[in-house]
Amino acid sequence: MNILDKLQRKIGKYAIPNLMLYISIMYVAGFILNLFAPTFYFFYLSLDMAAVFRGQVWRLITFMIAPPSTSPIFFVFVVMCYYSIGMQLEYQWGTFRFNFYFFSGVLAHILAALILYLVFGLSLPIGTNYITLSLFMAFAVEFPDMMFRLYFVIPIKAKWLAIVDAIIYGGIIIGGFLTLFIPLGRFGFNFNIYSAVAASVSLLNFIVFFFLDKRRRFSPKQAVRRASYHAKVKAASPAAGKPRHKCAICGRTELDGDDLEFRYCSKCDGEYEYCQDHLYTHKHVTKGN
Repeated sequence: MNILDKLQRKIGKYAIPNLMLYISIMYVAGFILNLFAPTFYFFYLSLDMAAVFRGQVWRLITFMIAPPSTSPIFFVFVVMCYYSIGMQLEYQWGTFRFNFYFFSGVLAHILAALILYLVFGLSLPIGTNYITLSLFMAFAVEFPDMMFRLYFVIPIKAKWLAIVDAIIYGGIIIGGFLTLFIPLGRFGFNFNIYSAVAASVSLLNFIVFFFLDKRRRFSPKQAVRRASYHAKVKAASPAAGKPRHKCAICGRTELDGDDLEFRYCSKCDGEYEYCQDHLYTHKHVTKGN
């Protein structure tokens, strides 16, 4: 039993079902507030650690209403997208694990703001962009082949968008820390330590979660077996209408629904594939059984 399983047994009953619905409602409230009082959030609700130390502790919670976009057109699509991402992650992981992932991201934001204030003397508010980014990165890990429409037109898989994001934010982090030793501004690079610390600390929940959740790991032997199997499937060129995936428990295939996802179990001996409903509930197959 890993750490998350132990935590779930102790405090799992306090997890909030449909958490992303309430977060989306908060985003809507933040968007409406920005329309009628665009400076109110910055002066009274944002994650300003100097103000927090002056007693405005509500900012540790209210900063989360910052909308992921202030454009009326893009806001609707962005909120709908992240609502769908959050609900699918909750369905995939369960309510407790999704709650743990989201709120650990919130705590990481607070930690980043605290470090910037105590170490660098900066009290610049951090929004919710890194929270939504960590949600998307987790979604790309779980559903790498899910298709998105870039600019509502260009089809692209989630894994490629995640790779682009990783490169961009990796550059922000590396470049920002390099400014402590090299004056990159003289060469036209607009990096700063503030953005580097904010990005690296705020995304800690992505690293910590997948490190703690050991049931998602698989051995090198399992990885080789998966790669070999996928190569065989691709070379087989199956006939039209013949499924490539089948749950070893219920027998459902991808032809039974576009929303079905299939994964291999790292603890089973052999190439056993399961749908999302049975991936974590089946009895493991071992040699000799």
